[in-house]
Amino acid sequence: MASTDRVFVIGEAPLYEELQNANIPLTFQATEATIVVVSWDRDFTYKKLKQAYLAYRNGATFIATNPDRTCPIEGGAIPDCGAIIGAIEGATGEKITEIAGKPSSITTNVIQDAVGLPAMSCYMIGDRLETDIKMANEANWHSVLVLTGVTTTEMLEKSLIVPKTTLTSVRELINL
Repeated sequence: MASTDRVFVIGEAPLYEELQNANIPLTFQATEATIVVVSWDRDFTYKKLKQAYLAYRNGATFIATNPDRTCPIEGGAIPDCGAIIGAIEGATGEKITEIAGKPSSITTNVIQDAVGLPAMSCYMIGDRLETDIKMANEANWHSVLVLTGVTTTEMLEKSLIVPKTTLTSVRELINL
């Protein structure tokens, strides 16, 4: 990141806090942004989409936290970051430049550096084949799919992404 970069955020308070704690220079003016960080935002509006579009027109680079289209909640699911990415890509006609979170190798590299463990000692436990399990497999970690979230048995049977271990419940984690 260059010293002249300014980051415009489409996301919620914890993301702002993390970026501020890392001394990332933020801006609330989309036209000043050189980077736009896109994340889950339960208050995403047309105004925010317009701001993202203005930043794009001024040449900003877009980085998203994750591509998850939905977030599972009790009783179903709600739109997640992937839905916001879709709106921005629809407005700009361009793909988001970078995904910094899962399934990116950026995430696995940062984690491995932080914990100081070799890949064969790392586990990724998740409920999504296309993010959690894909990331683990590409990093040569142990991938553990839990069937209590987004992925169903039917989805798993049709997928080219295959976990090393599949559990029907998080309660089975103790047996790993």
